Amino acid sequence: MKSSKKQKVGFYNMFWLFIFGSIFGWVYEVLFSLLVHNEFINHSALVLGPFNICYGICACALTFLLYRYKDKGNIPLFFISFFLGSLLEYVMSWGMELVLGFSAWDYSNMFLNINGRVCLVMSCLWGLLGIVWIKFIYPPIEKLINKIPRNVGNKLIIFLSVFLVFDLLLTVSAVIRAKEKEKGIEPRNAYEEFLDKTFNKDYLYNMFNNSWS
Repeated sequence: MKSSKKQKVGFYNMFWLFIFGSIFGWVYEVLFSLLVHNEFINHSALVLGPFNICYGICACALTFLLYRYKDKGNIPLFFISFFLGSLLEYVMSWGMELVLGFSAWDYSNMFLNINGRVCLVMSCLWGLLGIVWIKFIYPPIEKLINKIPRNVGNKLIIFLSVFLVFDLLLTVSAVIRAKEKEKGIEPRNAYEEFLDKTFNKDYLYNMFNNSWS
């Protein structure tokens, strides 16, 4: 029983939760934009692939932080997720601004917000999400993950890890280059010419929910 509990929050399961959450988040955000705003917005946080890594991080964090409280009542779970989710969102917003120079969301116009990074409405949604996630969504996902043959899963983890690191470095360099071009700095090599043509300001502006500038 003890080893089973460790497996539920182990690296193997967390990695696949991250991938699932990242792809699910991208699909959800894209569908929301299409249905509500009638506009396609590529809500990926990385320039290659459908990876909204904020959702992936949240999926892992909610599971890791809330699993020990899964048998508690809904009210304690709500407040635990309320505070932990808000803290996580604040840290992610600050981290994105630190690395990329901007945050993909801004709640400055929302009621009871803190530096535009978190607000009361979203914190309440975190509380509800924590209950739904740990009681209803995570259990079937865990069963699905455990059906992946471990030898196949480990090989895929290596491949995806290398790809995601490459994707992250490419994303950061694309943002840096786009900001340079905006300042009138000409490309200095073939790689920067490639970035100007492929992952330019328009591409990034759409990808980061029109918040990049």
